[in-house]
Amino acid sequence: MLLYCRDLPRRVLRTIHVKSHGKTFDTRLRSTTTTCHHTQHTSLVRLASKSPRLDSRRKLTVPSSRANHHSSNMSPALVQEVEDDACPPTTLELTPVEDTLRRLLLDVAKYIDNSPPSSDTISQVPLPDDLAKQPIILRFTGGWVRDKLLDVPSHDIDVAINKMTGYQFGLRMKEYLEVPGNPEKYGLEGVATSDKQNQKAGTTDKSKTIGGLHKIEANPEKSKHLETVTTRILGLDIDLVNLRKETYTEDSRNPQMEFGTPEEDAMRRDATVNAMFYNINTEEIEDFTGRGHDDMRGKIIRTPLEPYQTFKDDPLRVLRLIRFSSRLDYQIDQKALKAMRNADIQDALRRKISRERVGVETEKALRGPDPHEALRLVFDLDLYETIFSDPTVETAQHYRPDTEGWQVMIDTLEDALESEQCLAELLVRDDEERFMSWQLAALIPYRDAPHPEAPATGRKAPPPIAAQVAKEGIKATNKVTDIVIAAVRNQQEISSMVDALRDRQRRPDKPVVGDDATARNVLGMAIRRWGPSWRSQAIYAFLVEVVENQGSIEGIFPTRAGPVSNC
Repeated sequence: MLLYCRDLPRRVLRTIHVKSHGKTFDTRLRSTTTTCHHTQHTSLVRLASKSPRLDSRRKLTVPSSRANHHSSNMSPALVQEVEDDACPPTTLELTPVEDTLRRLLLDVAKYIDNSPPSSDTISQVPLPDDLAKQPIILRFTGGWVRDKLLDVPSHDIDVAINKMTGYQFGLRMKEYLEVPGNPEKYGLEGVATSDKQNQKAGTTDKSKTIGGLHKIEANPEKSKHLETVTTRILGLDIDLVNLRKETYTEDSRNPQMEFGTPEEDAMRRDATVNAMFYNINTEEIEDFTGRGHDDMRGKIIRTPLEPYQTFKDDPLRVLRLIRFSSRLDYQIDQKALKAMRNADIQDALRRKISRERVGVETEKALRGPDPHEALRLVFDLDLYETIFSDPTVETAQHYRPDTEGWQVMIDTLEDALESEQCLAELLVRDDEERFMSWQLAALIPYRDAPHPEAPATGRKAPPPIAAQVAKEGIKATNKVTDIVIAAVRNQQEISSMVDALRDRQRRPDKPVVGDDATARNVLGMAIRRWGPSWRSQAIYAFLVEVVENQGSIEGIFPTRAGPVSNC
């Protein structure tokens, strides 16, 4: 099956090299004001030349021969200065745009503290008396703080407010910016007043108009417990939300949202590394779980509270932890892994979380730096049918996907893409085709699903089951769904074409029966039939053969163990 990366496209394409998509984040915490005393010593550390995710600690239950390939690629030992018992950083260095946002928010808070609220900004959520007497305190929260500590740029900032809902604060901020002279203090011109203005407002750091407020309602039935308000300022996507705690009654599985303390808010989050705050009033980092800094050093994804209850409250956190683990190259805590395998949690994820939200998390993971690890966790944690299924079909009638061979399949795909040879350079030219490769890989277990028949003579047949799973299960776009349909329907023809090319190459003197697969016009007409997504379709056909011939995987595609030649 080497012909998938050699003979099929070579006749019609020039070679295009694909840049490496591997990313490694610097997990050393940045410190700007730390004054702790500690000792230094010299330690031997090894730096892997490939993605560090193949470290043995990342494997859960499935051994893989790929670890042997990886160990042979280790660079010579390097001497590096490391610090023991280093104190965590106490503050963060803001960019000019982030500092402008900070000044704006603090001035809005001061404006609110000095002026009584209007009737339309009174909250429906009861405000405790002791909290009502406090001044407004604002914090940047969650992923922005984590990424800032990792020195990774982030344009998404969640702003937590101690005594107002996000909608209340947003309305007062709009009111503040309507006061003549106020926007100019921050190099702004005001808030967008029309849909046309709003489309471009705040999209870059040069934009002088603030985007309008977009209110996202709470939906407890789908585990969306919190009302939030979003806007765009100076190229930053801002979410405004109040600090909260959640209380449950015996007769309801949906929580009652109440104003909470910073500690209570931090403990309700999905992971300790996402639960740190940056108090913009004091300019200090706050780690109320007491484990955020330590878990970042240890590269651990851990829930602040008991994992089962954390996932029961919001089952989407299961997918979020998978995404963070694959993005950051962090190991998920064993207690969390056990809870993620729990049948009750998986059932709650299937029933309570909207498929749109499932699709968003899935796409982010597959577009991230390590989609292999994301899919490995999905398969290994027995989450595949929970995520990749058609919710419009009753469970008893749903086709049961064949997940056997998943490890070989995703290992082989990554080997092919990372090698920057053959398959990668000819069939995967950009990030979009790379994403599509992993999206199609995720649907390989439906390769043998029966093709739905047309409801009546002359009527169009329904799409393949794999396409329905993509469309309904993860709410894939029409473009992605169309590629899945084409890949499934053309898989046999593509495989037959490759077999014919292989046979012709092996026995060039053999008389040709029918069309000559090596003829330029024959191959060109086939590609025209398959359409513009033929490269992705060829990847799908290749992966089908990988799964069905895993006993002879070396004969299908040469991995790192066997160098590619004559590509």
